[in-house]
Amino acid sequence: MKVVLLENLRKLGTIGDIISVKRGYARNFLIPQKKALFASDKNIKEVDKIKSELNKKDQEKKKFAKDILEKLKNKTFEIKKLVTENKELYGSVKPSEISKVLKERENIELSSSLIQPIKEIKTVGDFKVILSLHSEIECNIIIKVIPEENIK
Repeated sequence: MKVVLLENLRKLGTIGDIISVKRGYARNFLIPQKKALFASDKNIKEVDKIKSELNKKDQEKKKFAKDILEKLKNKTFEIKKLVTENKELYGSVKPSEISKVLKERENIELSSSLIQPIKEIKTVGDFKVILSLHSEIECNIIIKVIPEENIK
């Protein structure tokens, strides 16, 4: 299915590009998230008209992402979790938990879909996490999992 991009997307293209993607990807993600439009003649002309406006919005998003990058670059965040005797967690640390920690400690709201741990966080220790802030900007943070003290 051919679509016209409304945003710069990594590995896909830039604003105004006409690309071919799988039908499900277009219908279930790109079009509902307002990242693309179906590539009809009318939509292509419309995107050409508003291309400069879309570029301005993208630059604003990029500037916002750079601000967040400066705040968070190489920071470490601690998360307390209950652990077993051999230092394994009951469950794991999910991106939604990391998102909550960022909101509480830095007042930064990030969708959990933008948070990508390098590997699953299932034990005590330090873990590298990548935050996809913009199609061109990524930030690395460290999540330090520490055992929660037993409450008696």
